[in-house]
Amino acid sequence: MKPIDFIVFVERLAVASGEAILPFFRTAIGADDKSRGGAFDPVTEADRAAEAVMRRLIKANFPDHGIIGEEFGDEQADAEYVWVLDPIDGTKSFISGMPLWGTLIGLQHAGRPVYGMMHQPFTRETFSGDGSGALWRGIGPGDKPAERRLHTRPCAGLETATLMTTHPALLSPGTLEPYRRVEEKVRLSRYGGDCYAYCMLAAGHVDLVIESGLQPYDIAALIPIVEGAGGVVTAWDGGSAAQGGAIIAAGDLRAHQAALKLLTQ
Repeated sequence: MKPIDFIVFVERLAVASGEAILPFFRTAIGADDKSRGGAFDPVTEADRAAEAVMRRLIKANFPDHGIIGEEFGDEQADAEYVWVLDPIDGTKSFISGMPLWGTLIGLQHAGRPVYGMMHQPFTRETFSGDGSGALWRGIGPGDKPAERRLHTRPCAGLETATLMTTHPALLSPGTLEPYRRVEEKVRLSRYGGDCYAYCMLAAGHVDLVIESGLQPYDIAALIPIVEGAGGVVTAWDGGSAAQGGAIIAAGDLRAHQAALKLLTQ
């Protein structure tokens, strides 16, 4: 496929998933708990419907590609190209009627994230990136389509940084204390956001996102967006973030290094 064809296809996935999700948003939708006795981990019919429609489109157009999805598991996960899907990242916000959620569509080549999109159908915006550039598309003045390139902002030290995490209570055992060491040094910390936090970092509104216990489908699509905007995303050990785990994203390498030192001391 030509590059423009690929972009059109990803947009088809985004539109189809949004059409599956929006009829459920801010309704009396129920949520099942898939935590098996742990912290509440909701899943809804909207999650399942959106992932199902994306899987059908991928299989029809790229039968040799693998798929890793939150709701329906792995298929051909060792393929050269693998799609990594999270139909609703931020389901807790979704079932609470808050718009801080999005559909994550990522593509990996030989295990490396090479393209990602976060689509929010309720606010009608997308954040996308390929590691070398990143783009926001949405609705501007006069309800007209608008777009702009994404760029992270400079942040020389933690004392001027804004830090986000979904919630400290969701951090994995043993990672809360290191997180608190960073939080004590920053100018401002905010909770919530899920995938939106990484997109706000790419857009230059946030300096750090620190989380742990992530799965590949929570982060794979976001890595090319943040990196394409000039930021950095790694595991806490400085290695690849593609497989999830404990993750730190930063808009400025200086802030990343300062936070990483506190996380690993």
